[in-house]
Amino acid sequence: MPRISLLGCGLMGAPMARRLAAAGFPLTLWNRTRTKADALNDTGARVTDTPAAAVADAEVVVTMLEHGGVVREVLFGGTSLPPGQAGAAALQPGTLVIDMSSILPEQARDHARRLHGLGAHALDAPVSGGTLGAEAGTLAIMAGGEAADFERARPVLEALGRPVHVGPAGSGQLAKLANQMIVGITIGAVAEALLLAERGGADPAKVREALRGGFAESRILEVHGQRMVQGDFAKRGSLAIQLKDLRNALHTAAGMDFQAPITQALGTLYADAADHGFAELDQSALFKELQRRQGLA
Repeated sequence: MPRISLLGCGLMGAPMARRLAAAGFPLTLWNRTRTKADALNDTGARVTDTPAAAVADAEVVVTMLEHGGVVREVLFGGTSLPPGQAGAAALQPGTLVIDMSSILPEQARDHARRLHGLGAHALDAPVSGGTLGAEAGTLAIMAGGEAADFERARPVLEALGRPVHVGPAGSGQLAKLANQMIVGITIGAVAEALLLAERGGADPAKVREALRGGFAESRILEVHGQRMVQGDFAKRGSLAIQLKDLRNALHTAAGMDFQAPITQALGTLYADAADHGFAELDQSALFKELQRRQGLA
């Protein structure tokens, strides 16, 4: 089995590391805050102090990091990470780098070009399914890059979920933006509908139950709708990251001369929610912003 280096052991990276270790892959870990990687010692993984040390003997490198700027710095160096400690400095020729972070398509294409220039291979393979999907190994994985690299990555990705090759470099990130547009917009629709029901005197929990199985059924109604009616906004995904993804979608749409008025409207709502103190709650906390607007808090 290929030796894997995983860079990033946060909310998503940690359960992904456990899935890879359970599947039998030899695993090396790095995280900027080392204690998060050390918490995975029970998996048998090796923990290192720098990305360069982590990837030195890796055949496959997986990144799960906060945003494109962090991915660039961890791979190529930057203000807080000297280039000699960054991952690219120690990549062996032929290493496959799978970036599973959510970043801009243009950043994914740039990283792929730079990695190819170093003799490495690259896939952008962001995911959907949140921490629950990461723990269960049921993530939806959208991969962009060369078909041969996708086939090489398939056994690794299938340990984490359901991978689909969607096109050339950057296409995985385009698919993830489409996913986040649908997720963000649908969270808004579910929240607004449940609050309308509450304002009219219906029980929103029972309304959600009544809608299940009809044309309004969705994973969002099932999972995020349940959080809304229970008032459970503990952070799984975060509203701040949902806002980041919608802004990335709008940025990408503008570069393609594509109008996205629905995403624009929801982006404004999420920005208002962040401004009112809900940024570090689950993204279903958009419900709280709409609740605040209606005086229903």
